[in-house]
Amino acid sequence: MALIQYNYKSQSISRNVPFTVILPTDDLSFFKPEEFEARGQNPIGRRKTYVYEPGMKFQTVYVMHGGGEDQSVSARYVALERYAQANKVMLVCPDFQFFGTDCAGGNYFTYLTEELPRIIQTIFPSSPKREDNFIMGYAMGANVALGMAVLRPDLYRSCLDISGGIGMTLVTQTMVEEMASDHFRKFMPSYQVAFGEPENFPGSRWDLYPAAKKNKEEGVELTDVIIACGSKEFIRKRVEGDVAALQELGHPVTYICAEGYDHDWIMWEKYMKEGLDELLPLKRHYLYP
Repeated sequence: MALIQYNYKSQSISRNVPFTVILPTDDLSFFKPEEFEARGQNPIGRRKTYVYEPGMKFQTVYVMHGGGEDQSVSARYVALERYAQANKVMLVCPDFQFFGTDCAGGNYFTYLTEELPRIIQTIFPSSPKREDNFIMGYAMGANVALGMAVLRPDLYRSCLDISGGIGMTLVTQTMVEEMASDHFRKFMPSYQVAFGEPENFPGSRWDLYPAAKKNKEEGVELTDVIIACGSKEFIRKRVEGDVAALQELGHPVTYICAEGYDHDWIMWEKYMKEGLDELLPLKRHYLYP
């Protein structure tokens, strides 16, 4: 496996930001399989069946981290390297703040949907085709992923939202009530920085329902959405509100209620693995020219 920690100065955010790239290289060889022994390789070792070839590409999944975390947590808490290798897919784990929005705290949405993909597809062997790009997240990062899928359906084939219970939602009233509550104003002032005042939220840039409705009415090619939530999660009602709104709009959505699971890493690891193994429609092979 290749694990790359990349740090550079983002023009969208005007500061240095890190991201992690995971490339499934364990099956790749610089010489052909029939040359295995002639090249002095151990004959009882596992032969590499795929060859590095100029111009080859990888399907790519962007992985959004949870609230209060950074880009390193996903790869430290979950065996993402093994799952990436098993599915022959490239993973990108970016760092972001302010619920992935463009706001006074930084233009994170622009960074995630415009600047970062440009860098990834220029410097790394990531396929630029929509059919080869996917997004997933857990907890707060799941709502960021959902927002990116709704607001930029031109970029992603599918989205996996795991336990998304805070931030962007398709239920406008839920968001307005959260923004106006004493709890959010006292303990999460970043909500106001990201989304503004509650009375101004309906119909604003981060209000997902009208955006999803417009996409549907205009016949835009929509990003398939898969939403998973544990039956014991305290945010289950909010999650199921997003599911219902998407269903009402006729937006492609699949809902999984994981019986007995809660809002924790047991849930998130299970569905990050399952997402890469089964749920996301990955090709699960290297893309040769």
